[in-house]
Amino acid sequence: RNGDRIYRVVTEIHNENNGKTPGVPPPFTKAFRSDYTFAEKTARVVGFGGVTVSLPEEKEMKKFQEDDGVACAETPFFDIFNFPLAEGSGYHVLNEPNKALITERIARKYFGTTHAIGKKIRVDTRIDFVVAGILIDLPQNTDRRHEIYLSDYNLKDFSPWIADDKSWGGINSETHCFVLLKPGVQPEQVEKVFPSMKRKYYSDGDKNTFFFKLQPLRDIHFNPDYNGYVEKKYIWALALVALFLVTTACVNFINLATAQAVNRAKEVGIRKVLGGLKRQLFWQFIAETALITLFALLVAYGLAWLGLPWLNGLFQTKLSVNPFSSPLLIIYTLGIGLLVTFLSGSYPGLVLSGFQPIAALKGKLSQKNLGGFSLRRALVVFQFGISQLLIVGTIVIAGQMEYSRHSDLGFSKDAVAMIPVPITDSTGKGRMETLHNRIAQVPGVEKISFCSQAPAASSNNTTGIKYQGRPKEEAWDINTKLADDQYLATFGIKLVAGRNLFPSDTVREYLLNETAVKRLNVGNPADIINKQVTINGKEAMVVGVMKDFNNYSFRMEIYPQSISTGYNGYDNCAVKLNMANLSSAKASIEKIWNEVYPEYVYNFQFLDDRIANFYELDTIMLKLIKAFAGIAIFIGCLGLYGLVSFMAVQKTKEIGVRKVLGASLPNILWLFGKEFTRLLVIAFLIAAPLAWWAMHAYLQDFKFRIPMSPYIFLLAIGVSFLIAAITVGYKSIRAALANPVKSLRTE
Repeated sequence: RNGDRIYRVVTEIHNENNGKTPGVPPPFTKAFRSDYTFAEKTARVVGFGGVTVSLPEEKEMKKFQEDDGVACAETPFFDIFNFPLAEGSGYHVLNEPNKALITERIARKYFGTTHAIGKKIRVDTRIDFVVAGILIDLPQNTDRRHEIYLSDYNLKDFSPWIADDKSWGGINSETHCFVLLKPGVQPEQVEKVFPSMKRKYYSDGDKNTFFFKLQPLRDIHFNPDYNGYVEKKYIWALALVALFLVTTACVNFINLATAQAVNRAKEVGIRKVLGGLKRQLFWQFIAETALITLFALLVAYGLAWLGLPWLNGLFQTKLSVNPFSSPLLIIYTLGIGLLVTFLSGSYPGLVLSGFQPIAALKGKLSQKNLGGFSLRRALVVFQFGISQLLIVGTIVIAGQMEYSRHSDLGFSKDAVAMIPVPITDSTGKGRMETLHNRIAQVPGVEKISFCSQAPAASSNNTTGIKYQGRPKEEAWDINTKLADDQYLATFGIKLVAGRNLFPSDTVREYLLNETAVKRLNVGNPADIINKQVTINGKEAMVVGVMKDFNNYSFRMEIYPQSISTGYNGYDNCAVKLNMANLSSAKASIEKIWNEVYPEYVYNFQFLDDRIANFYELDTIMLKLIKAFAGIAIFIGCLGLYGLVSFMAVQKTKEIGVRKVLGASLPNILWLFGKEFTRLLVIAFLIAAPLAWWAMHAYLQDFKFRIPMSPYIFLLAIGVSFLIAAITVGYKSIRAALANPVKSLRTE
């Protein structure tokens, strides 16, 4: 309810990088609530991903890896979003420490029943929470996937920095502020007070860096600038392709119906002689088309039902086929049925009902009576224009995906496994050393490194940097990673100057990449060696300069990067494996990990699979475009076959005369070939500029991309010619081989 009054406060970071994040500084929500009265409700919610949850009261050890994580939420959050409680006294229970709300699904998963109030769960193996309420299961069409909500009071147990009311200097992307504005309050009124908030809580430098805005609720899913799932342009693109496919099907129906009109000429003549009116005949053919369309809709729903498991797997959804689940869906189904009926049935109906009865009964119909070649040519051009457009799209997207997967990223990602490592107590360092020593003895393990993240990761930390002798921080942020001295060797990162880090438990030295050195305006990488820099408030010496590597996906440019030691930030163990011993090595590593961390859930993922997740949406788009292209080509081939069938009938006498006069088989085939060559070239000339524009816009999303080569378009038209030749070949050869005596006698 009140969706038009719900907003999320988001942040723009104005510096050289100009970033955007859905998060806000941790104290923002409390400050806004206490300083202003624009909102009816204001709530902070902080998410933590990849959390282990166990059940301390169960007889046997039960542990669960919650990939969607948990969230610490203020109670107004549930009022803003109208979370319905299945059991419990209310959301106010989260005002008390160590209380939790869980969904019915989680309750069934953990305890086998939804009646779980009073049960205990242990989060992150160290903090116990009592289940104080059961939430109705989340709907499938929600972006907020947390199913375990914890008291905001316990936020300090997960992150003292986020819980600190003085932490204005940084932003965590999972720290969200939602507001339900009072009736009549406009977002522009609220945004006008944000500058005064900055003046109150920020120093002179930072108040010109952070800019806050209100993001409407309906914008969250479709805005990738703030971690939205998909841009609307992709939805519109798919809808446009779907419209093209329906239109080509209608065009194909028109083409085939009018091509076969000669077979119904005598029927029309007899009906007219017996008193049938033109409008009666027209509506008869519309009714026939409606019947075909109705059966097509039934077949379509059947195919949708069969194909839905594949689509749900592709999109990670749980959609169902039920035309009666929504009034809008019923209206859409009826509307598309009527639209297709009239689009595809009107023209053939007009052509057939317009036959002159005498000409129809005598079989003297001309090409003009049957719709002529001009319209058929236009229809084939339209169909193959769409096909070529989709073929180019398939080639470009597939080429970009191949480029993204196999290009040099500046580091080695092959055969590197990433294993999350928990650091929760004073035994963290000792257990890491145990894990390292035991895994190192496994046959097939070549190198091991503990680190915060792989070189390229979806989650990155950025902060300011200050260079030795300069009065203030640079106007840009630097990406920071913590890693041990084996990081470079494990990932194959090269140094262009200086040396590697020495082993250390804390930040004592820095490695910078070439981009960071250039941004510091240091001409030669060797010149920065042994110079002091301050990153995230910690001053240390630069001991080496790394060759640039991609620290994000190919959509992003290479950012300034620093690496330093610090075991308390090592969230991952990277293991370089010999693939010849993969199976035995994986089993041994899992056994060792479970012995060292028995209370946690083991997780193993190859780095190249993590990197492939950067392009998950592109992979989905590619599969859909391939499917659409295949359907469009098939429909186009049907239309082409209909046209060649029509030509074969109309040119029967011409082919006979030419053969009698000595024309060879290639000469006869060229009669058909030149027609289709001309049509395909025209279709290509129309489709090529549109395809170039669409794919150029798609590639602009990538900082590292393939060029729009002419060979892409040559391949597209080559494929079209091959498909057309196969489609028309049989019918053309059969017409060319027909006995000329028989064809001339038919006249």
